[in-house]
Amino acid sequence: MPQFSFGRPVLKQALDLAKLTGATLVIAKLERLSRNAAFLLTLQGSGVRFLACDMPEANDLTVGIMALVAQQEREAISRRTKEALAAAKARGVKLGNPNGAAALRRAGEGGVALRQAVASNADTHALALAPVIAELRAAGQISLRALAAEMTTRGMRTRRGGHWHVSTVKNLIRRIERIQVP
Repeated sequence: MPQFSFGRPVLKQALDLAKLTGATLVIAKLERLSRNAAFLLTLQGSGVRFLACDMPEANDLTVGIMALVAQQEREAISRRTKEALAAAKARGVKLGNPNGAAALRRAGEGGVALRQAVASNADTHALALAPVIAELRAAGQISLRALAAEMTTRGMRTRRGGHWHVSTVKNLIRRIERIQVP
């Protein structure tokens, strides 16, 4: 069975159990399982039987088509959300949590898992970019400004999809150094 790597541990347990026992995974709606066509198609080919209650008659063809439709809808939702946020920002609406990371720190016990998830995602992204930073430094790009400019020129995005600045490169390098030091 292909290894599913995603941040949904209960779903992973259900998939593993269904595979081991030969059980059928029953889900309420196909689109709630995933709006990622590659995930659904991989699941479909993994040997795990699943049944979507909203489409009990679905076969391999309809699951494949619906997976692609669900992914298209996810992309449309993302685009509409970005456009709406940009329009609100243009109207002068203040977006986001004004307290930023401080709100996460104050969240107490309930925020521990969230902080860990945010840190884990940032670490994974930093490790993926470590070879790029090493390559750029080896090529003589040693200033933070030069690194930011080159990463932007290459079309690389920050973890949150933004552009590179001196501060984001500095934070990235600090994170890489912290992760790589035992």
